[in-house]
Amino acid sequence: MAFPTPHDLTNGSGATPVPTELAELLRAQLATVADEVEAEVRRQVPEYAQPPDGPYGRNLRDGVVQALTLFVDHIADPRDDGEAIAATYYTLGRGVAQEGRSLDVLQSALRVGGMHAWRCMGRTAETLGLDSTVVAALGELAFQTVHEVAEAAAAGFAEGQLRSSDELERRRRRLLDLLLGEGPVVPEAVQKLAHSARWTVPRQVAVVALAAAPDRREENRPLASAGALVNMESRPPRMLVPDPDGSGRWAGRSFALALRGRPAAIGPTVPLADAAHSLRWATRALGLMGRGVLPRQDVVRCADHLSTLLLHADEPLLGRLRTGALAPLEAVSAGQRPRLAETLLAWLLSGSNVPDVAARLHIHPQTVRYRLRQLEKLFGEALHDPDTRLELILALRAESMHHRQA
Repeated sequence: MAFPTPHDLTNGSGATPVPTELAELLRAQLATVADEVEAEVRRQVPEYAQPPDGPYGRNLRDGVVQALTLFVDHIADPRDDGEAIAATYYTLGRGVAQEGRSLDVLQSALRVGGMHAWRCMGRTAETLGLDSTVVAALGELAFQTVHEVAEAAAAGFAEGQLRSSDELERRRRRLLDLLLGEGPVVPEAVQKLAHSARWTVPRQVAVVALAAAPDRREENRPLASAGALVNMESRPPRMLVPDPDGSGRWAGRSFALALRGRPAAIGPTVPLADAAHSLRWATRALGLMGRGVLPRQDVVRCADHLSTLLLHADEPLLGRLRTGALAPLEAVSAGQRPRLAETLLAWLLSGSNVPDVAARLHIHPQTVRYRLRQLEKLFGEALHDPDTRLELILALRAESMHHRQA
């Protein structure tokens, strides 16, 4: 990794040299100056006024000493590139980013510390009676030193931000895998990983299952959804949404627009420990959308289609139910079967009320009665058995959805 290095402002063409023997005089005062600079930074920069073992205070003393040492080393040997000390500030800047703190605070401390250090060392220069041109060169070197360590810190901060972002994404992906895995959800493990991923643990969640992106270039681009845990590489792509019922952000037109035309199924809202159930139901709903069982619209909410999801939880078993419960309809022609099935379902759902059936189907009540007589002949007393009626409703609902698919 390359670090910023001195530009040798004091030894360039036409520059006034700083006497190298001054280095030892200043080095002897380094600890005293460091005390003063540290105190001044704590006084002027509020974040550094915190206890010494806090996130800002624990590196302050070392940083001050390193910067002052770099300044003195430049005087002692202008050819010294100060790479070791620049590396220290590079590491410091990277640590600031990884801890989620602002670089502005560190840069403020460097400006305040640099100015005060120059004032302290300027007094020494005056005491020694140095020529004004030498004092000016000394000041130029001091500001060069501040610039160097600031550049090193900024470079480290930039890399730390990149690494922090990547690491944060990895931790959130691990958290999502933990919450949606097959094993039990251990609250302590979730809390620990959520803290490291900077994710606030909600009481309830919903999982959104997403269809393939219409534009393949959008396939791996996470949705800009504050607080959501996202994995666009899984199959299907998924989002875990915190407290979905507490904000309109996750429903309605705005959410559909955020999906950029990608169909999605929103699983039921569940306690955090049951997030895997919400994913399972959302995934099932997404599959039913693709087959036309559920509406092929932008966003489908599982909570609005629970009975359909239940019916299709075990499709082979549903097929056997349809075959067994509707076997009497095999005795009629293919043309009659859909009309009788439609009438029977409406009759069962309307509490056996003929006028309601007629209104629902937009046919004459006499037509309803005629069809019901046919159904009585086919099913007999089974039409009045509560268990049989429930099975018929389920089977007829499945039959109706099957015809809609076809």
